[in-house]
Amino acid sequence: MARETTISPSAAGESLMDTESGVIDVTRLRVAIARLSRRLRRHELAGLTPTQLAALSTVERSGPLRLGDLAAAEGIAPSTLTRLVAVLEELGYVQRCADPKDARASTLAITDLGHDTLERLRAEGTALLTQSLLLLTEEQRAALAAAVPALEVLADPDPADPRAR
Repeated sequence: MARETTISPSAAGESLMDTESGVIDVTRLRVAIARLSRRLRRHELAGLTPTQLAALSTVERSGPLRLGDLAAAEGIAPSTLTRLVAVLEELGYVQRCADPKDARASTLAITDLGHDTLERLRAEGTALLTQSLLLLTEEQRAALAAAVPALEVLADPDPADPRAR
């Protein structure tokens, strides 16, 4: 019979989760994931801020989008989006196209350069992670491999989040 999972603060104020296999220090897990994520984000190589990179990825994933839809998906103000899109256009990563459903509106589509840039950044992140994994012991790599399905569940988008579309 599985033990009940509980979350309680530790003496240091960190969140701990009691599981069958031991205690997960949630604070350490969060910090480790955040640090690893920062190491893998190579947006500065493409001249992009994290917000610009997120918007470009959304345009790639969701196809041509109206600017208002992109602003809603990214949770940013239209005025901020206007400046963000101007930079992405200037860099050649996106282009505005006439909206076939409304001649007064336009959509934003990723360019070949934008797609190639995202692919390059992903490949560089994969190579960096592959090199980092070589620093781990065989036992650590096995533990990480076993944790991948759980991490994928944690990483799945929240269906209620408009950016998850």
